[in-house]
Amino acid sequence: MTSDHFEQIFEALHERRPFQPFTVELVGGDRVEVDHPRAMVVRDGVAVYLRPGGVPEWFDHESVAQVIEDIAGASQPDHE
Repeated sequence: MTSDHFEQIFEALHERRPFQPFTVELVGGDRVEVDHPRAMVVRDGVAVYLRPGGVPEWFDHESVAQVIEDIAGASQPDHE
Protein backbone atom coordinates (compact mmCIF):
# COMPACT_ATOMS: atom_id res chain seq x y z
CA MET A 1 0.00 0.00 0.00
CA THR A 2 1.36 3.43 -0.86
CA SER A 3 1.91 6.04 1.81
CA ASP A 4 -0.72 8.33 0.25
CA HIS A 5 -3.34 5.55 0.07
CA PHE A 6 -2.57 4.63 3.69
CA GLU A 7 -3.22 8.19 4.83
CA GLN A 8 -6.39 8.56 2.73
CA ILE A 9 -7.90 5.37 4.18
CA PHE A 10 -7.31 6.39 7.78
CA GLU A 11 -8.43 9.96 7.23
CA ALA A 12 -11.74 8.70 5.82
CA LEU A 13 -12.21 6.23 8.68
CA HIS A 14 -11.51 8.86 11.33
CA GLU A 15 -13.92 11.36 9.77
CA ARG A 16 -16.94 9.03 9.77
CA ARG A 17 -19.68 10.36 12.05
CA PRO A 18 -20.51 8.76 14.26
CA PHE A 19 -17.12 7.12 14.63
CA GLN A 20 -17.17 3.40 13.85
CA PRO A 21 -14.45 1.07 15.17
CA PHE A 22 -12.22 -0.66 12.63
CA THR A 23 -9.43 -3.24 12.58
CA VAL A 24 -6.03 -2.98 10.94
CA GLU A 25 -4.60 -6.38 10.03
CA LEU A 26 -0.83 -6.37 9.70
CA VAL A 27 1.16 -8.52 7.27
CA GLY A 28 2.28 -10.86 10.07
CA GLY A 29 -1.32 -11.49 11.13
CA ASP A 30 -1.41 -9.22 14.18
CA ARG A 31 -4.48 -7.00 14.47
CA VAL A 32 -4.93 -3.50 15.82
CA GLU A 33 -8.53 -2.78 16.81
CA VAL A 34 -9.09 0.97 16.74
CA ASP A 35 -11.99 1.68 19.07
CA HIS A 36 -11.71 5.44 19.57
CA PRO A 37 -11.27 8.27 17.03
CA ARG A 38 -8.40 9.91 18.93
CA ALA A 39 -6.51 6.71 19.69
CA MET A 40 -4.48 6.80 16.45
CA VAL A 41 -2.31 9.35 14.70
CA VAL A 42 -1.25 8.95 11.06
CA ARG A 43 1.44 10.98 9.32
CA ASP A 44 3.87 10.40 6.47
CA GLY A 45 2.84 6.76 6.02
CA VAL A 46 3.31 5.86 9.69
CA ALA A 47 0.64 5.30 12.35
CA VAL A 48 0.79 5.19 16.12
CA TYR A 49 -2.13 3.61 17.94
CA LEU A 50 -2.42 4.04 21.70
CA ARG A 51 -3.77 0.86 23.24
CA PRO A 52 -5.73 1.07 26.49
CA GLY A 53 -3.31 2.07 29.23
CA GLY A 54 -1.30 4.23 26.81
CA VAL A 55 0.78 1.43 25.29
CA PRO A 56 1.83 2.54 21.77
CA GLU A 57 1.64 0.31 18.69
CA TRP A 58 3.57 1.55 15.65
CA PHE A 59 3.01 0.40 12.07
CA ASP A 60 3.57 1.79 8.60
CA HIS A 61 1.97 1.65 5.16
CA GLU A 62 4.10 -1.34 4.12
CA SER A 63 3.05 -3.49 7.08
CA VAL A 64 -0.75 -3.29 6.54
CA ALA A 65 -2.36 -6.32 4.91
CA GLN A 66 -5.93 -4.99 5.08
CA VAL A 67 -8.30 -2.71 6.92
CA ILE A 68 -11.58 -4.17 8.14
CA GLU A 69 -14.14 -1.44 8.68
CA ASP A 70 -16.18 -3.23 11.36
CA ILE A 71 -14.47 -5.02 14.25
CA ALA A 72 -17.66 -6.96 14.92
CA GLY A 73 -17.10 -8.73 11.60
CA ALA A 74 -20.34 -7.58 9.98
CA SER A 75 -18.65 -5.98 6.99
CA GLN A 76 -16.33 -7.41 4.36
CA PRO A 77 -12.58 -6.62 4.40
CA ASP A 78 -11.78 -3.43 2.58
CA HIS A 79 -8.80 -1.46 1.29
CA GLU A 80 -6.28 -4.21 0.64
